Amino acid sequence: MKTNKLVTNYRDLEVYKAALSFQQAIFKASKKFPREEMFSLTDQIRRSSRSIGANIAESWAKRRYQAHFLSKLTDADGELQETCHWLRTAYLCDYLTEDEATALAEQGSEVGNMLGSMIANHESFCIHQPPPKHHRQ
Repeated sequence: MKTNKLVTNYRDLEVYKAALSFQQAIFKASKKFPREEMFSLTDQIRRSSRSIGANIAESWAKRRYQAHFLSKLTDADGELQETCHWLRTAYLCDYLTEDEATALAEQGSEVGNMLGSMIANHESFCIHQPPPKHHRQ
């Protein structure tokens, strides 16, 4: 039986954990890309995959401001989509087997589903506080 643990920071979020796992799978797969891709495809796919979790972490700090929180979540989704593009490119260049590309795409899709759910329900993650009282002098 799985108990729901109170989320106290971004590291507790399942979507963050999944993004981190995806990032590491991308890193491992990209280690075997050709050396001539080091400063292009390898660098690009690693950067975009790392940005997914970074944007989730940053969004957590912006929960007080719904629009900022949502913006950072959509940035995370954008980085995910970029990573999926680079995965497809790596497959088309024969740097990944079909099985490797499929497994990574499925892992990315899981992250995307979680992000999509979080985006759709972003208000429930935000900190709701009454507006500050203005003091008259």
